[in-house]
Amino acid sequence: MNQTVIYEITAVVRVELVEEYEKYMRERHIPDLLKTGCFRGANFSRSSENRYRIRYEAFSQKALDNYLANDADILRADFLTHFPEGVELSREVWEVLQVFYNDN
Repeated sequence: MNQTVIYEITAVVRVELVEEYEKYMRERHIPDLLKTGCFRGANFSRSSENRYRIRYEAFSQKALDNYLANDADILRADFLTHFPEGVELSREVWEVLQVFYNDN
């Protein structure tokens, strides 16, 4: 059984770029990333006016490794053409150990 692997990006966006950033992420970047076939789905969240988290659920570690080797550079380059400055990014990979659900 494949363990769930999460590829998580945190973005802090300059306030005047927030609207453009959200539109780009929703309409282009996230759909393009999902088209790679390496991810089951994505979650786009905001914790404050200009702080975002994008959580991609990879099919497996092998799928994530494939994305990083073959697709990440192209998508990152496209991102940088739209946002050459004003967005600070950090990336992390998480291994899901267990998922809990409320049975009520």
